[in-house]
Amino acid sequence: MARKDKEVTLESLEAGFRDSSAVLLTEYRGLSVAAMKKLRRALGEEASYTVAKNTLLKLAAGRAGVDGLDAMLEGPSALAFVKGDAVNAAKAIKTFAKENQKLVIKGGFLDGKVLTAADVQKLADLESREVLLAKLAGAMKAKMAQAAALFAAPASKTVRTIEALRVAAEADPSKIAGAGTPAAPAVVETPAAAPEAVAEETQTEAPAAVEVEVAQAPEAEATETTEG
Repeated sequence: MARKDKEVTLESLEAGFRDSSAVLLTEYRGLSVAAMKKLRRALGEEASYTVAKNTLLKLAAGRAGVDGLDAMLEGPSALAFVKGDAVNAAKAIKTFAKENQKLVIKGGFLDGKVLTAADVQKLADLESREVLLAKLAGAMKAKMAQAAALFAAPASKTVRTIEALRVAAEADPSKIAGAGTPAAPAVVETPAAAPEAVAEETQTEAPAAVEVEVAQAPEAEATETTEG
């Protein structure tokens, strides 16, 4: 490969490492060209499947800051640079590997972490982003329906009550004729004083006046006797 072509390929691989949400590494030893095309179609827009020399892959990964893949870059290597959902890409590769034993899953790189072959298998067994979003939307829709029923129930009950009152009023207005009329204030009567109490008060004050008159009478008689 000419130096210029080599640099172009290296830059393309580096961009693949930088711009991808995940990288899935495989060994394609013995796969036909037709089989490779079939795998690329299976990946669709989720990922681009690229075959490259291990030396260039190591250099590109190092430039992009991806570490830990050197040990896996042995033998004929091909990478799936994932642009979409990593789960969907892993599912496509796993399904293809079951049908084509010559494709071997070696590992990958996701969210700054190196993936083993077993990790990629587990990733493929997860539910895709679309499925999870659909389940979330279904759960939210169910909760919203429950909330709507909760708010609607008291309102319908109030409407039924008001309608029942209206029908009752039309049938017999006297049933609600007194509604809204304030009650008359209660009159509190003060009880009159008992006659016995009046009499007792009079008797209590009278003796004081008598004692004064009696005390003054002898003094007047003494005065008259002296003068005579």
